[in-house]
Amino acid sequence: MFREPLLREPMPDDNNSVVIEDLVKRFGDFVAVDRINLEIRKGEVFGFLGPNGAGKSTTIRMLCGLLTPSSGRARVAGFDVGREPESVRQNIGYMSQKFSLYNDLKVIENIRLFAGLYSVPSNQRRERIEWTLEMANLKGQENQITATLPGGWKQRLALGCAVLHKPPVIFLDEPTSGVDPISRRQFWDLIHHMAEEGVTVFVTTHYMEEAEYCNRLALIFRGEIVALGTPSELKRKSMKGELLLVECEPLGNAVEVLQSAPGVIDAAVFGNALHLVVRDAATAIPRLRSYLSDRSLTVRSIEKIPPTLEDVFVSLTTARDSGKESKA
Repeated sequence: MFREPLLREPMPDDNNSVVIEDLVKRFGDFVAVDRINLEIRKGEVFGFLGPNGAGKSTTIRMLCGLLTPSSGRARVAGFDVGREPESVRQNIGYMSQKFSLYNDLKVIENIRLFAGLYSVPSNQRRERIEWTLEMANLKGQENQITATLPGGWKQRLALGCAVLHKPPVIFLDEPTSGVDPISRRQFWDLIHHMAEEGVTVFVTTHYMEEAEYCNRLALIFRGEIVALGTPSELKRKSMKGELLLVECEPLGNAVEVLQSAPGVIDAAVFGNALHLVVRDAATAIPRLRSYLSDRSLTVRSIEKIPPTLEDVFVSLTTARDSGKESKA
């Protein structure tokens, strides 16, 4: 699976661990990834956010040297993913959304196996194995069968195995899918600790709350980058209007009525209320009260609220061409 790295110098990369230039992946006539451009700095936690089928996993597979780009280029840890995939694979850690360790092996056996696959030098293996057990909080559990571990422990073990060889770049493809909230937060604490030590972490997720933990985000939709920036920047700059929280009854009738109301850009149900994107909140609020009352809808409250990343993503994606087919 893994071979010794090619004996050649990596390409100079300044302060960036990942550089992507007009990256495209086609499957026949279908464009899964469409001219992506990104630069990701060393020690950055970079989030790749989008719905299932947006092109996240296809992009990661190209950046890991597992899938050849159709056009464009990308450099990871200084190596070209198209020309030097073996060197790329030796200089990254990768953790897939599906648990990829061997459930029938003991914890220690999985760690030793991956130490061999990643060619960890023999004089460093003992130290790295101890570090992995400590990091994953599995000291004393070395002989436990991996299948019997709780989900959060499995994820920490998988992360430890992915970084046994001290790679400068780690790719995490939806790593906390199916993990409970407490374990998910502990996992993110580990990610930030590694970033503080200079490791670049590229993580895909469709959990909007997780995206808040990233230094910067790229929002991908149907294979295209639709926004790029810090979580705060995206919430401040990417909304096509202002956001209102509307509590009214009956909710189903209200959302249908408001989608065609004057000055309303978008309306969607959020829990027991509605989120409306309007051009100007100050003028919209009194008009919407009258508009809803005139149509026999009971209004409990209307107030301006700050947008969440989910609001930003919904606003941006609904503005795209809805006639395009979704990308895998």
